[in-house]
Amino acid sequence: MVSIADFGAPLIGNLFLLPESPTMAKARKNFSKKTGMPPGSLVHVGQEPLAAGRIALMTYSADRFEERTVSSIDEIISSRGQGVITWVHCEGLDIVAMIEAIGHHFGVHHLVLEDLLNTHQRPKFEAYDEYLFIVLKTLTCDATLKVHHEQISILMFDTLLFTFREKQDDLFNDLRQRLANPKGRSRTLGTDYLTYAIMDTVVDQYFTLTDTLEEAIETIEVKLLDRPMADIFAKIQLLKRELVFIRKAITPLREVLLAMQRSETGLIQEKTLPYLGDVFDHTLRVIDTMDSYRDLINGMLDIYLSSVSNRMNEIMKVLTVFATIFIPLTFLVGIYGMNFDFMPELHWKWSYPILWGFFFLIPAVLLGWFRKKKWL
Repeated sequence: MVSIADFGAPLIGNLFLLPESPTMAKARKNFSKKTGMPPGSLVHVGQEPLAAGRIALMTYSADRFEERTVSSIDEIISSRGQGVITWVHCEGLDIVAMIEAIGHHFGVHHLVLEDLLNTHQRPKFEAYDEYLFIVLKTLTCDATLKVHHEQISILMFDTLLFTFREKQDDLFNDLRQRLANPKGRSRTLGTDYLTYAIMDTVVDQYFTLTDTLEEAIETIEVKLLDRPMADIFAKIQLLKRELVFIRKAITPLREVLLAMQRSETGLIQEKTLPYLGDVFDHTLRVIDTMDSYRDLINGMLDIYLSSVSNRMNEIMKVLTVFATIFIPLTFLVGIYGMNFDFMPELHWKWSYPILWGFFFLIPAVLLGWFRKKKWL
């Protein structure tokens, strides 16, 4: 019996804890660390260090459903049977030894295994003789509007499906419940329909993301029209950057779904194609929504810059008015502040109050003229 322990990874409960070298820790933080390694080197490259992995095995048919955790390749092999669909769900990509064993036993190309562990992959679809390889991206948004992504890789065989994730959460809990339901459609269909269901779950999550972004954009727009501040500009720039990232993660999925519908592989049945077409339509809706959000963000950025420019113009107008008023006053003060002996006005009895009269008269005349010109 071949198990995780045979590859030097201790088993604690249902979690696989793999020792990680400093080289692997650096490689996951920076993709360039793999430079110089031979093709097919199995090194986890990801943003979030995960020290544990879990493998759940689900087998189902029209009349039964079973789910359990496994710790060896032999348990996966023995679960396969006539008329039974097997779904092996791997959570946490630090189970490098187990992934290598899966590739060895099921004939998965070493470059595909490398792509499983490299979480910077672009969504894609590759068809092989015995299996299909699909890469998806899940997207979530936190309270600061920072978008986080996770790679989901799918290996689809005729009656066997592998999914590989970086995290452990409840993303596929609804799908598990549908499989556990004896009256559910999923129980009577093959791995191609299960693949569709996984992709549909991922795309449905995109709609949650669009709702969050829509609320954020509406809030920013209200604040922007009320009083544009520097923090609003920072949020606009953040949204603009995140929308570019989102489009890079979602747009390739359109090509993936088109390639799957046009593929001549026998692993995708004709009755599953309409479901893939439905996911394709949903993907187009998300892409169109993101394009509209991008236009809104660009519009808000223009509004902010225009508001700041207008506010600066108002400030400069006020300062210019004050400067214009004080120019003639400064001229008079400069003339009568000179220390010449023969200035007759200096010896006049009413020269001082007359000068103050000019000090009040000149600003009044200038302000009246500015109002007449509608400069104020």
